[in-house]
Amino acid sequence: MSKTFNVAVVGATGLVGEALVSFLEERDFPVGDFFPLASMRTAGKKVALGGKYHTVKDVADFDFSQADIVVFCASDEVSAEYVPRATAAGCMVVDTSAQFVDDDDVPLVIPEVNPQAITGYVHRKGRRNIISSPDSSTIQMLVALKPIYDVVGIERINVVSYQAVTASGKSGMDELASQTIALLNMQDAKRKMFPQQIAFNVLPQVTVAEENGYLSCEMEMLRATQKILADGDIFINPTTVQAPVFFGHSQAVHVETGAKLGVDEARDLLRQAPGVELLDDDEPGNSPTAVTHAAGEDAVFVGRVREDISHPCGLNLWVVADNVRKGAALNCVQILELLVKEGL
Repeated sequence: MSKTFNVAVVGATGLVGEALVSFLEERDFPVGDFFPLASMRTAGKKVALGGKYHTVKDVADFDFSQADIVVFCASDEVSAEYVPRATAAGCMVVDTSAQFVDDDDVPLVIPEVNPQAITGYVHRKGRRNIISSPDSSTIQMLVALKPIYDVVGIERINVVSYQAVTASGKSGMDELASQTIALLNMQDAKRKMFPQQIAFNVLPQVTVAEENGYLSCEMEMLRATQKILADGDIFINPTTVQAPVFFGHSQAVHVETGAKLGVDEARDLLRQAPGVELLDDDEPGNSPTAVTHAAGEDAVFVGRVREDISHPCGLNLWVVADNVRKGAALNCVQILELLVKEGL
């Protein structure tokens, strides 16, 4: 009989948690006992897995010694409070928050990009039993750029990431929906989640900037990229923009490579890259978009690959992916699969 793992999911009633539970089922992850956890507000709800309905429990009351694996799909604050409890109980933790991403002894992993970061991790003495999953913007960008990086290197990345409202969870989705309905009915758009109207609008800043003018999510992309690629010399200039889209981030990516790479060579690399689907048809109707290609899908879609006419070693790409699925839930399950392969 194959080995199974008792799995707890913190944030099981959120968008990422729901998607993660679906992936556990779809990918036949060897789940033994299953514990969906959330705040007291949603405790008592039912979550389906393995042909059964499981009652959501309040994470504050959970005995983590019942679980082998805990996946955190919640806020930094929740992870800060409960991840130490889970690891103290002997659990292996995969965390989607930013709470531990800068810790040197916590691997930050995208399985298509740096699976070696957890090679031998389960047998490493003194390990903290925490694996961090990066933010969704970094995941899709690096899945697309890794094949180029491996061949010619990348010296600089300029990226503008147009963020879906589901990066703010169900509340972000609800606000876009309610504002859209209100405006189409000639009513005022009420704001709660976002600092300005998001329906039919694009917001260049949704949080307070740091001293250097960058947002915390932008600085997170910078640090995460350098850590994942193990390259402190790579320059990253990110801009995140809030777009009126439910699912799927869209990124305009410009890279300056270490050596010239022709567009045909770049396309060949992208066609062969794991997790990437290249749409290189020049017809306007075939370019990848968050709505028509990424939403509900698991691949990172790349299009509009072209040489930069302003730089001899520049390439431009358009990258889209479902921020909830590939940008969070699927990445976590792929990490779990790597850990099992490593002998967890």
